[in-house]
Amino acid sequence: MERAGRLIGKLKVSAGITDPETRARAAWARAAGKKVAQRTRATNLVRGTLVVEVEDFVWQKQLNTLRHFLLRNLHKELGEPLVTEIDFRPMPRRLAPQRAETARPVQIVDGIGDPVLGLLYQQSKKKETA
Repeated sequence: MERAGRLIGKLKVSAGITDPETRARAAWARAAGKKVAQRTRATNLVRGTLVVEVEDFVWQKQLNTLRHFLLRNLHKELGEPLVTEIDFRPMPRRLAPQRAETARPVQIVDGIGDPVLGLLYQQSKKKETA
C-alpha cells in the first residue's frame, strides 16, 4: 500500500496542494508527534531545509539531538526525501491581545455623540479658523 505523500505527488491537482513547502509543513505534525507538534511550528521550506520554530533554546537543543529521527519520519510521511535538513529556531514570544482596563469616556462635542465624528468635527472647525 502506498503512502498518501507519494500519491499526492503523482495526482493532477492544483499547485497549492502539491507545493513541496505546503506538503512539508503539513507532514511536520505527524512526523514530530503530538507533544512536539504542540510546542513547534513548521514555517517554511528553503532549499530542502525545513525551518521549524520552537518555544525556547531548551527545546531547540533537545530537538537538534532528535533531528535524524525527525528527518526519517518526515521522509516516511512525505514518501520522498523532500526535506534534507531541519533548522530549529526559537520563535519570538507572541503576546495575546490585550484589553483596555477602562473604556474611554465619550465626549459629546456640539451634540455629536460619536467620538470619531466629534473629533473630525473639531478638526474641521480648527481648519476653518486657521
